[in-house]
Amino acid sequence: MKYTLLLLSEIGGVVRLAGATFKAMWRRRPEGEPLMYQFDHVGVGSLSIAVLTALFTGAVLALQFAQGLQFYGASSYTGKLVALGIVRELGPTLTAILVGGRVGAGFAAELGSMAVTGQVDAIQALGADPIHKLVVPRVLACTIMIPVLTILADAVGLIGGMLAVMSEVGVSYRWYIAQILDTIWLSDFNHGLIKSCFFGLIIGLVGCYMGLKTRGGTEGVGRSTTNTVVATSIAILVSNFFLTKVIMVVYG
Repeated sequence: MKYTLLLLSEIGGVVRLAGATFKAMWRRRPEGEPLMYQFDHVGVGSLSIAVLTALFTGAVLALQFAQGLQFYGASSYTGKLVALGIVRELGPTLTAILVGGRVGAGFAAELGSMAVTGQVDAIQALGADPIHKLVVPRVLACTIMIPVLTILADAVGLIGGMLAVMSEVGVSYRWYIAQILDTIWLSDFNHGLIKSCFFGLIIGLVGCYMGLKTRGGTEGVGRSTTNTVVATSIAILVSNFFLTKVIMVVYG
């Protein structure tokens, strides 16, 4: 019971921060320079992680499906399964988990250091809104850049799958691309992009919340950073299930 109440309290804290963040965005437009810095930090800084993860995930997925379909004589149709797996699930989910661990931990460390040294209180004492100044650019950057990274991860993952299928099954790249075009529709891309937008929002809010509530000096900063990685990963995986159910009802 104690841990259930603690979990509900943490969820309530994130929801309150989300409300304050949307309210701050509605009242005043975010500053351009901090927002562009966070775009660079979240997007460009996570490019290598997203690309490498997607490339080898697509290749491994293709190898597994090709071997499984070989028993039925259908290994040449591996591209269909790889495309659906990457675009609908693995692209947005793996990108969010890996990038979220990096970005969320960074947010928690930065804001946690500011919180324990009194900088957040100083901003408020000077009449500025810490939510607008510190949280809004980070949440916006995550919500916008995670879908962009997901699109890139989808493309690279499909290329990785193509290379694996061409080498293991022996099909041509024209056949592989034809299988993708025959399988993937706009609704499949929307399926992944909608989820990645929510994942980005979760990453930004959880990272900022953990950072702002940090107490206990440098030890507290380390604890908040670790908790952010764990909480972000669990929140993404849990929300992925419910988002998938809702999107499947909407798109059929």
